[in-house]
Amino acid sequence: MDAVLVHPEIPHNTGCAARLCAALGVRLHLVEPLGFQLEDRHLKRAGLDYWPEVELWVHPDAQAARAHLEASSPRPLPERLRPFTARGGQSCFEATFAPDDILVFGCESKGLPEEWLGPAERRVYLPIRPGVRSLNLANAVAVGLYTALDRAGVPLPDNDGRYEPPAEARGLRPGEVAQRSVGTGPDPGPAPADA
Repeated sequence: MDAVLVHPEIPHNTGCAARLCAALGVRLHLVEPLGFQLEDRHLKRAGLDYWPEVELWVHPDAQAARAHLEASSPRPLPERLRPFTARGGQSCFEATFAPDDILVFGCESKGLPEEWLGPAERRVYLPIRPGVRSLNLANAVAVGLYTALDRAGVPLPDNDGRYEPPAEARGLRPGEVAQRSVGTGPDPGPAPADA
């Protein structure tokens, strides 16, 4: 299973989502532009020393993210995308999920862009009372991932309470573990020769 944050704005939320993804063994994808730098101390702090455990991908745009995600499973991408939105769909607690589904979450201030919403039958929402516009992004990712994994029949990790921090985690920043996909924008031309 994969989690995608489209244009996240608040580093604390993304750091918390990264820590959760490390705990569950879920790949985390960030679609640029981001509202922060990967070197942001608040991002690093929220993820604590778990950054070596995060499979973090950063994509320059939606097209690059979709191309990367499409290659990760033989199942067609439209069948795998599960956009979390307040704009219609099915309750997270009633929806069915598959182990290779991709849970997509929008930014804190605007939600998901139209290009990620897809058909209403693929959309998922978290039930909230009238008068409350949305939930905190990190909370939505946590509820969504745990529920989706459980409903897909993916065994959740056992936890015996022990923890030994990896030595390489000290001082490691998110930007040092991030992998980047190739953008689909204009060709920047040849790289400059070394001087």
